[in-house]
Amino acid sequence: MDKGKRGLWFAASLILFLGVWEAVCRLLAIPPFILPPPSSVLYALWELREPLFGQHLWATLKEVLIGLSISIVFGSLLAFVMNRSRLVERIVYPYIVISQTIPIIALSPVFILWFGYDISGKIAVTVLFTFFPIVVTTYDGLRGTDREMIRLLQTMGATPWQIFTKLQLPSSLPAFFSGLKVAATYSVSGATIGEWLGASEGLGYFGRRASGNFQAPALFASVLLLSLLGMLLFWIVGYIGQRYMPQSRKK
Repeated sequence: MDKGKRGLWFAASLILFLGVWEAVCRLLAIPPFILPPPSSVLYALWELREPLFGQHLWATLKEVLIGLSISIVFGSLLAFVMNRSRLVERIVYPYIVISQTIPIIALSPVFILWFGYDISGKIAVTVLFTFFPIVVTTYDGLRGTDREMIRLLQTMGATPWQIFTKLQLPSSLPAFFSGLKVAATYSVSGATIGEWLGASEGLGYFGRRASGNFQAPALFASVLLLSLLGMLLFWIVGYIGQRYMPQSRKK
């Protein structure tokens, strides 16, 4: 099935889902503070467009982009160092895994305590969510390079840097972009949780405040924007991956 047909199927299923949701809310007279119909959510999104788009969406987007960028730079760098040094890999890798055995939501307040309630704390929580998938998938991609090809290049006199740039780096790109897709969606969750724990702006803060005031349509409007932001980042990463991996365009 080509992309056009997949898009049509998705649009049709989304329209059907929203129609059923709207009908259920209307027919069963569900109180809007429990489950608002999609029309009420869209109306709230339009009525609150100035604070949502002008302040809160921009605040969350800054946290997401900065935190994700930090994870990409330092996660890729750490994966490269672990791939080059078995000693570093043996020392660091177990701690990376151990960090994921503790529920991230439990570590988030600690990061807020360390880095404060300003944007630094939200960025730190976002890095906490996104660092692991990037460093692990990048490292696995580098380690998964064909050993026979490495030996062949070595016998041809290639330097370690040439082997890395000509073979290991290109072969690790699929794994890197797979991890980056996961991290891109996780980054939105990280920023939102950071805002829940303490903030004065951002979609997470806006949603928490709306929930406390039983303003369900406003809450669902913020959730809708967070979902769209995550999907947009996922699509952007996928598009960039296709540009740098021409073979993926044949699928």
